[in-house]
Amino acid sequence: MQLSELALLSHRLAATSRRTEKIELLAAALQRMGTDEVRVGIDYLSGRLPQGRVGIGGAMLTGVQEVAPSPRPSLTLLEADRAFSRFAGIRGAGSTEAKRRLLAELFARCTPEEQDFLARLALGELRQGALEGLTTEALARAGGVPAEAVRRALMVAGGLGTVAETLLGQGAAELSQFLLQPLQPVKPMLAQTADGIEEALTRLGLASFEYKLDGARVQVHKAGNEVRVFSRRQNDVTEAVPELVERVRRLPARELILDGETIALRSDGAPHPFQVTMRRFGRRRDVERMRRTLPLSVFFFDCLYVDGTSLVDQPMAERLGALETAVPGDWRVPRRVTADPARATELMRKALEQGHEGLMAKALAAPYEAGARGASWLKLKPFHTLDLVILAAEWGHGRRQGWLSNLHLGARDPLTGGYVMLGKTFKGMSDEMLEWQTRQLRPLAVTQRAETVYVRPELVVEVAFNDLQASPQYPAGLALRFARVRRYRPDKRPEEADTIETVRALAGGGESG
Repeated sequence: MQLSELALLSHRLAATSRRTEKIELLAAALQRMGTDEVRVGIDYLSGRLPQGRVGIGGAMLTGVQEVAPSPRPSLTLLEADRAFSRFAGIRGAGSTEAKRRLLAELFARCTPEEQDFLARLALGELRQGALEGLTTEALARAGGVPAEAVRRALMVAGGLGTVAETLLGQGAAELSQFLLQPLQPVKPMLAQTADGIEEALTRLGLASFEYKLDGARVQVHKAGNEVRVFSRRQNDVTEAVPELVERVRRLPARELILDGETIALRSDGAPHPFQVTMRRFGRRRDVERMRRTLPLSVFFFDCLYVDGTSLVDQPMAERLGALETAVPGDWRVPRRVTADPARATELMRKALEQGHEGLMAKALAAPYEAGARGASWLKLKPFHTLDLVILAAEWGHGRRQGWLSNLHLGARDPLTGGYVMLGKTFKGMSDEMLEWQTRQLRPLAVTQRAETVYVRPELVVEVAFNDLQASPQYPAGLALRFARVRRYRPDKRPEEADTIETVRALAGGGESG
């Protein structure tokens, strides 16, 4: 496939707001791709390079975008992919100049439309609405299978490209190879937000209420004597958490997949802040020393697999029964099954007194919706929070001189693939956080106007706020009131940030799907 076809398709996707039309366009493109092109094509259409971040910034692109473009299309999709693979492999002294030369050579083979497409792709700014949900449905249509079959395979395949390559290259029957099994990470189920216990009970009825811990999400797999631990992003973090491995290895079940949180606790049993717990995952060395000085506890809240049987399609009540059989009580998140708001409120009080975030409310009849932000799991906190993406930051003044301080915050727009600004905040930031975010945001800079540095939308931050108010200043017509930063979420990708629909539902007193 010619790269020009994808550049044209990207333009057409961005030009329509109709979901059905986007799906039709994507499905037709996938059917035209060769088997060896599908994996790359899906990544490009989703707005990312298969190689990940390859070190292309605004400054480098500014230097090569003056290269005279090709008058006619000649570059194939796979040729572009091979160029970026070479680009990603350049290291050491002189690498910046070598990368600039390679990029200039690539751009010289591109038409103006292809240059624009690749530039936005490399910067992470290709916002055309071809998000994973739409691409999943398009792949199902292209392969002639129900969307649920693709979603089921995606749950354990690790990426849509792998599923596409199998479906379009080998046929629908081969999707059966993507079965839930130990040592293969599963996408975690996510939660929506409720405005309080009364709303949760109205929506769920009799429900399981459990502590919401401010720890690191982990999925722990056991197969015989082998135990692997995966992060919320499905990265293997086994080496960082030896105490979890040792505990799960001692459990009597031969095979297990458990979902839970690991958290560092102080001597009085209260939790350390999230950032302290996350120190355990940034170290490849000194693991034993960190284990002694910052030991981790683990609390499981779901059981997805036990001894040859997948439980993801079973109701929550049955999975809780399996969890109670497989895991000791002090390794399980404290919970209470009730339809009584007074009993749920009492559990909330205990959770907050112990230093935890609040509660989760979960429908007892619901299956495990891997990778979905399901309406059957609800977050309950004493204040509103949203996971938002940083769109820009302003240089600070006075004591904050030299640091990027005032953050521009955006919610994800699933329709366009872009982000909608909801306001700014400079509150809630320690000196350590200011230093860290300045270090992280500088390489993401795209352009600067006066004191404002506009960045690629890659960093997710959890923001607490008191309320939402109508505001003609912002495109969504809404703005956060009294927003303050609670913490950064390095465990979350920008596509996992809260959506503008969630924000509008909060403003209206409800919650959208």
